[in-house]
Formats: sequence, C-alpha cells, structure tokens
Amino acid sequence: MVEVKLAASEAALQDVYQIRKKVFVDEQGVSEQEEYDEHETAASHVLAYYEGKPAGTGRVRLLDGIAKLERICVLPEYRKYGVGAAITTALEQQGKQLGASKAKLHGQTHAEPFYAKLGYETVSDIFLEADIPHVVMTKKL
Repeated sequence: MVEVKLAASEAALQDVYQIRKKVFVDEQGVSEQEEYDEHETAASHVLAYYEGKPAGTGRVRLLDGIAKLERICVLPEYRKYGVGAAITTALEQQGKQLGASKAKLHGQTHAEPFYAKLGYETVSDIFLEADIPHVVMTKKL
C-alpha cells in the first residue's frame, strides 16, 4: 500500500533528503552541491510511504503558472510497486492547488516511457543535466 503525504515536518524533510541522497548522489553519482539547491525551501516536497516505510519522494514548484515536478525518486527496494506513479500524481495535485493547469518535468531518458504512461509528452531533444541524459516532458492537468 502506497501513501503520499506532504513533507511538512523537519523529520519528514530529513527522510526526503536521505532518499534523494541514496538515489541521486550514491546510486547515480550526482554531486551533493548539484542535488541540493536554492529551491529546497520554496518547493513543496512529498514523501511516499510503502507499507508505512519511507520509499520515495519528489517536489513541485510553480514556475510561470506551470507546475514543475522535480527530484522524483524511489528507493530501489520499492520500485515496481507504483510508488513513482503515486508520487507523480500527488505532485500534480499539489500543482493544481497552486493554480497550475500544466505540469512539466525534466525526465531522465530511461524514465521517459514511465512518464509517457502517466500522460506526459516529450517536448525537447535530449540534454544533459548532472551528466545524465534528460528530456523535457509536459502534461495538461
């Protein structure tokens, strides 16, 4: 069972940062300086739980009226349980509450089919972000 909540407490935010460190820094080799940025406090973070345990996270910011979904990741042991889809849906809902009618994200190319299944359309060529191939994807909310 997957449950996604806003990461409102300091303890929840620490879980968010630990998950991102394990996935992006340790697993994918992104530098900590690049992973944690000036948008941490302005963004709304969500924390996904699988059977009560922190399993994944993501954040959303409103940019020019568009919900920008960022830092979506799931710990390896919880992949394939629908955690990523639940996080994406929660971020989209948060974006709607912020007034957005469209969402966009920079998806890693290996995750492009995952986001396409959730209704996202690729609108860019491949580019590098943190030395990882990405594409811009958008969806009407």
